[in-house]
Amino acid sequence: MTHEAIKESIRQKLIRIYGHDAGLATYHKLESLLVAQESSSKHQFLISEKDVILICYADQVYDGQQAPLRVLNEFLKNTVHPTVNTVHLLPFYPSSSDDGFSVVDYYAVDEQFGTWEDIEALHRDFRLMFDAVFNHVSVSSAWFQKYLRQEAPYDGYFIEVQPGTDLSAVVRPRALPLLTRFESEAGPKYVWTTFSEDQVDLNLADPTVLLELIRVLLYYVAKGAEFIRLDAIAFLWKSIGTSCIHLEETHLIIQLMRDVLDIVAPQVVLITETNVPHAENLSYFGDGMNEAQMVYQFALPPLVLHTLHTGDATHLTAWAQSLSLPSQQTTFFNFTASHDGIGIRPVSDLLEQADIDALLNLTQEHGGHVSYKTNADGSLSPYELNITYFDAITAPPVANNDPELAVNRFMVSQAIQLSLVGIPGIYLHNLYGSRNWYAGVEQTGRYRSINREKLRASALEQELADVKSIRHQVFNRYMELLKIRTGSKAFHPLGAQRIHDLSPSVFAVERTSPDGSATVLALHNVTNEPVTCQLPSNSGWRNLMDQAAFDDTITLDPYQIAWLSATR
Repeated sequence: MTHEAIKESIRQKLIRIYGHDAGLATYHKLESLLVAQESSSKHQFLISEKDVILICYADQVYDGQQAPLRVLNEFLKNTVHPTVNTVHLLPFYPSSSDDGFSVVDYYAVDEQFGTWEDIEALHRDFRLMFDAVFNHVSVSSAWFQKYLRQEAPYDGYFIEVQPGTDLSAVVRPRALPLLTRFESEAGPKYVWTTFSEDQVDLNLADPTVLLELIRVLLYYVAKGAEFIRLDAIAFLWKSIGTSCIHLEETHLIIQLMRDVLDIVAPQVVLITETNVPHAENLSYFGDGMNEAQMVYQFALPPLVLHTLHTGDATHLTAWAQSLSLPSQQTTFFNFTASHDGIGIRPVSDLLEQADIDALLNLTQEHGGHVSYKTNADGSLSPYELNITYFDAITAPPVANNDPELAVNRFMVSQAIQLSLVGIPGIYLHNLYGSRNWYAGVEQTGRYRSINREKLRASALEQELADVKSIRHQVFNRYMELLKIRTGSKAFHPLGAQRIHDLSPSVFAVERTSPDGSATVLALHNVTNEPVTCQLPSNSGWRNLMDQAAFDDTITLDPYQIAWLSATR
């Protein structure tokens, strides 16, 4: 589309969202914002098998002396660069709570982490992914404080609801009150707070708010963001009497952001973070051309955990066989762990209740916790599992007594993630085989802290140097897998994928490059028993792990990973 055609698309969307007059007025303001920033570049989805995204906090690795962003930069350059080429910096803005997600100032770097210059230095060696936390801001933000003082235009920035209003239809992600009382200069206000009393939801029904958020979006692009994660975006638009999730206006606003980026920065990729059932998650691709280029694979973490827990890949295989992409301008963001817990809602329609209950029990038996959300009738249901992925896969006592077994089980879970079509997102704690951080839960009183430990660089380096340590074994095997993956065109995020049903004990993925020149059959034994598999007979196969050759069959050792390249 030409820029003029995209602008017309923006104009029509704004009229649909805000009505004719307000929509047209908003369009003219937005057009003036874009006119000086238009790019002459054509739209390109600039991704390949070389793309690997590491997820981490700005202060994930520290030394107690330098700015943590500098320590992180040097540590990553010395350990994962260039095999890992992209860093997703979780919110590094000034924040009042929720480890960065209660943003006080969208335009600043928290001084305890470093400066924009430190982020520029990181960008010299890595592509960058930023969070756009657009559903809510901190109560400590200047925007909300001006709202409490009833200063225009901020007096319309937040959502006021009268007590007693029927909000029973609203989908709740937390077991907390939906409204929080605040004292303003105009008297008490009951304000919408989806996630916590410190995080007040923005009122996108006010077009001034939308324009401000687009300014923030463009600022992140100017600061080097090539991937932008739209945090909790499913809850963006509120309409009393509805579920307030996945509303048409929310999709239109994401599409509008995509239009804006196609004019200003067509290389930037939007990624939607929507921890919801799988089919709902896929809706954020839009028609394949007009909304997010990537969506989080939220069903993957609990399905892989279920697979390793049961030693049965049947559900995972059936789900993976159902996957398809709506266009060559979209792909998946595959992950098994993040700064949050393992979401349960995404598999509510994929696993039986007994299987879900088994995951809840497993989490608690392995030293983790279960977080709950409030339903419309006031009841509670499980929302996420709070535990490190390593300890979720293998009970800590077993891992302590038999670390080799634990590492093998964990690595097959990670290989499954890496084999699937899409771009892998690897949480730093998975890359280094981190364990449950019980002290963190005690310190903060929050279950999610169990998987958010900050690591002293010298201690981490010492553990990585110890060949017997779990960290050393996980990291080195992970890097081996990543080097194989980034070295084969068969793993291109836009390549073909075929899921083979060879055995309930094996998860099998055949990947083919977009040009058809490279094929890899990735086999993963999810059991503690050897398994013999019949291979497709139209090719010879060579294991990229050890160069062993196979023709008709292969016997996989317990928890063995075999990525086979077609030789003819």
